[in-house]
Amino acid sequence: MTGVGRDRVFRTVTPIDGSIVVERSLASDADVDAALARAVEAQRGWARVPAAERAAVCLRAAAWCVAHADRLAAELTSQMGRPIAHSPFEITRGFQERARYMAGIAASALADIEVEQSGAFHKFIRREPLGVVLVLAPWNYPWLTSVNAVVPALLAGNAVILKMAQQTPLVAERYAEALAAAGLPAGVFQYLHIDHDQVARTIADPRVAFAAFTGSVDGGHAVQRAAADRFIGTGLELGGKDAAYVRADAAFEHAVENIVDGAFFNAGQSCCSVQRVYVDRARYDRFVEAAVALAHTYALGDPRDPATTLGPLVRAAAADAVRGQVGDAVRAGARTLVDRSRFPADASGTAYMAPVVLTNVSHEMRVMREETFGPVMTVMPVSGDDEAIRLINDSRYGLTSSVWTTDPEAALRIGERVETGTWYMNRCDYLDPGLAWTGVKDSGRGCTLSRLGIETFTRPKSYHLRLTT
Repeated sequence: MTGVGRDRVFRTVTPIDGSIVVERSLASDADVDAALARAVEAQRGWARVPAAERAAVCLRAAAWCVAHADRLAAELTSQMGRPIAHSPFEITRGFQERARYMAGIAASALADIEVEQSGAFHKFIRREPLGVVLVLAPWNYPWLTSVNAVVPALLAGNAVILKMAQQTPLVAERYAEALAAAGLPAGVFQYLHIDHDQVARTIADPRVAFAAFTGSVDGGHAVQRAAADRFIGTGLELGGKDAAYVRADAAFEHAVENIVDGAFFNAGQSCCSVQRVYVDRARYDRFVEAAVALAHTYALGDPRDPATTLGPLVRAAAADAVRGQVGDAVRAGARTLVDRSRFPADASGTAYMAPVVLTNVSHEMRVMREETFGPVMTVMPVSGDDEAIRLINDSRYGLTSSVWTTDPEAALRIGERVETGTWYMNRCDYLDPGLAWTGVKDSGRGCTLSRLGIETFTRPKSYHLRLTT
């Protein structure tokens, strides 16, 4: 686990073998104050830089990260345990795709909205930057979650202060390297290694104009409490209990392959991992058999080994918490079908956990109601669209859900009744940078990505010019 000593030093412990991989001092309150002062001053100049030039800086920074992807990926694996076979793609695919897309649309997304331009009046709405944006990013996908806020906030003309989870502090430091190499003026981007109390005080500081948080529901409530006495915006990307519905007409092999990957990739440590699967009764037995067979092909082990496809969870305590959910479900009548003996690295008290496929589950079980954040997939039979919709919506979360069908019209009809921020057909566990990323219910509030995500980091200002002769 990650811990902070009395000496105000935190130590990042790798889930691979329990060794310390990063050790850093926490910033002092004076350090925080100085960073905020620098950000306020630097933002004034950055806001005057044309949007196209701001985009060029962000593109150069993204290119720097891609050029150094092997190093960044190795650091990521050592900090949080994702298999090295997968880690580079967070940077070379997802991070790069999102940064390039947002930079590409920045000028048009930030352009003035013309209302009237006549001989008598010129009326328009201009999107102005908010000021200083505090980005609070998690460890599970540290590059992908942070880029959703860091890049659009910079594109919009804001200064950014990044507080990265203490499990992945090197990501914040590499951002600083990349943006400095790209020519970003000093002070426009900074990072701070600070504790929870300092985060709350920073959100409450009048120099902070917006707080963008990705993490747990409890963390989202803490951010809201810290901002409660101020009229500032908060973006909250919180948890999920995402569902997949396999209709009788689904392309079967495609559905199994993608849903299993959506459940177990990154050891299930994703807000949009597939945790609940509802399968038409006509395909249920075959789906379960195929999903278990595919789960048995995963290689659980040291994530530094290129042959490993399933790494440890972030810490042993997290794995034991997931095992607790599974154990409760089994005691309540659920069946676990994956042969644990095929995964010798799986052992209680360690961060290594075999994939789990649970059947005979019900919505009374914790594993069907609480976010799991581990390699666990539950499967239930359903009698048709209405039952599937009812069960999908029977959740406090509403981030994403998917339907697997060859009928696009049915997918649209079902999607209109499903309470989620994103609805997929024949896809899952993916963020398209051209689409708004948002959630409903306890999955959060606000929007990142897409044109709307850039607008999140601006405020509208109306200009009403009466022309006289």
